Amino acid sequence: MVDQQKPLNFASNPEIGYEVTRREDGGMHLTFSDLNASTIKHWQNFSEEHLLGSDRLTRNLYDLRNVKNITEEAIHVAVQLNSDPSTRNIRLAVVVANDALRDAVQKVADRTSGGGTRMAIFTDLKEAEIWLSRPMESMV
Repeated sequence: MVDQQKPLNFASNPEIGYEVTRREDGGMHLTFSDLNASTIKHWQNFSEEHLLGSDRLTRNLYDLRNVKNITEEAIHVAVQLNSDPSTRNIRLAVVVANDALRDAVQKVADRTSGGGTRMAIFTDLKEAEIWLSRPMESMV
């Protein structure tokens, strides 16, 4: 367990389409059920708050397996967030339900520039966890 974990400052709300828990390694596990406008706005604000003062290598997992459609708005916000210089400390695994959604999320990675997020997209949660568990030194 990681000492002195940054507080999540996340309160569950049935009006937004995601939940957040702290990973044992100190990163975040976000589970999305939909990507409607209010969810995207809340996620953007939450993510921006957590990028402030990002000072250590972090492993995050975005579980999108329950999302049926990834909107252009969600892709735009993800590109904006991944372009933030604070993302240089983040390794991000994205898990989606199928190859078609994997291709849509890959567009995010292809369009992202300026940040430093190490991101990989998976259709299998176990594969994502294996990738995230690799030594953090491989990020530097």
